Amino acid sequence: MDMNIAALSVDMHLAQTQQEFGVAVMKMAMENSTEQTEEILQEIGSLDPNLGNNIDIIA
Repeated sequence: MDMNIAALSVDMHLAQTQQEFGVAVMKMAMENSTEQTEEILQEIGSLDPNLGNNIDIIA
């Protein structure tokens, strides 16, 4: 194995940076998902509560 300490250090820092980037992207995705869910729940709450209670079966 010809890997020296400097190369090993660079590889370890690269792996750490990639992991931190992955975590940051995951956090962004979770925040966007949370915001979208809140918007959907607000829209559902503003719907007419009587909508869909009656079915017209005479055609």
